[in-house]
Amino acid sequence: MGETDFRKTVKQQYQELLENCRIQMDRLDRELPPPREDFQSLLTESGVSRRDFLKWTSLMTAALMLPPVFKPMVAKAAENFSRLPIVWLHFAECTGCSESLLRSSHPDVASILLDTISLEYHETIMAAAGDQAEQCLEKALQDFPGKFICVIEGAIPRGLNGQYMRLGPKGKTGLEIGKEVTSKAAATIAIGACAVNGGIPAANPNPTDAVGAGKALGISTVNIAGCPPNAVNFVGTLLYYLMFGALPPLDSQGRPVWAYGKRIHDVCERRPHYDAGEFVEEWGDEGARKGWCLYKVGCKGPYTYANCGHLRFNQAISWPVMAGHGCIGCTENGFWDKMAPLEKPLEAATIGGGEKTVDDVGIALTALTVAGVAAHGAFTALRHAGSEKKETPAHSEE
Repeated sequence: MGETDFRKTVKQQYQELLENCRIQMDRLDRELPPPREDFQSLLTESGVSRRDFLKWTSLMTAALMLPPVFKPMVAKAAENFSRLPIVWLHFAECTGCSESLLRSSHPDVASILLDTISLEYHETIMAAAGDQAEQCLEKALQDFPGKFICVIEGAIPRGLNGQYMRLGPKGKTGLEIGKEVTSKAAATIAIGACAVNGGIPAANPNPTDAVGAGKALGISTVNIAGCPPNAVNFVGTLLYYLMFGALPPLDSQGRPVWAYGKRIHDVCERRPHYDAGEFVEEWGDEGARKGWCLYKVGCKGPYTYANCGHLRFNQAISWPVMAGHGCIGCTENGFWDKMAPLEKPLEAATIGGGEKTVDDVGIALTALTVAGVAAHGAFTALRHAGSEKKETPAHSEE
């Protein structure tokens, strides 16, 4: 196939995808409840201009790995965001994921979308309690069978047939509630490390046999990993579902590729210091003050897939590495155990330069590549030390 034919084929595929997107959006207009809020009015009231919204639409279209022709569809999906029913379940967790989504120092488009989200059931923010809360959940399952998205926050204990967790006025186990709700959902999203793979509740010795939602319930989930995850990754996944009526392409760990397709290490602003062999050796040293690489004080960026450095947190103000602490690998399976100790490099804690640990984490890196990370870091450090030695007079050593 020649280049011209290839371009025509790609263009045709995008045109078909765009048409399918239009069909899906029309179907939602017919099937879903009317919007609860006037989205454009909310933008205006929050001080977000039309220009800001269009800029956000462009950025989100690119983030979802779609061509610019899809920008109107992203905008329409955002306007219909409040029409998608959400049933949000809490299990073994700290509620930090909900807190990170709900708290905002000043409004941006993503936070405004989350303000309009159609939460039919969410124990943390709903006014109802006890029997009233139970009725809200039952009503949502009756009103929107096969149309709502189930969001699960927290690990699910399997020990003693789920007896470690009983919830609600009827004392159902987390396993029972999870199976009942997800069986009627259009799709299930596991949000946060605990729901994705058990997180801290599943850390050794894990006496309750807590695991991620998908494993506990025997279902496929879209995994928005992180402790907590970035709100944009959750918003983008819902926008994709609204646009295409399907879930976004996922990696081997069930995470959206558009959000978790690159390593922290590859887009880190401290990467040039890594390549130059300039490392923070201990907290507060000269390297720390100069913003050097945090690998030697435990940064797990070379082993972690996420877009934290690109999106950042708190309205894109900063992120952990920028603030001065290494990545702890919280988007990877079993990070609490497998990335430990969190403030030491993996090669200092495992035999063979960290290869075995990294393989256990399940990242798509070959052992050779992982060994190369440690070897490259050691080589650049030696090179940097050698250059310093040449510049230092011999008589200065005492």
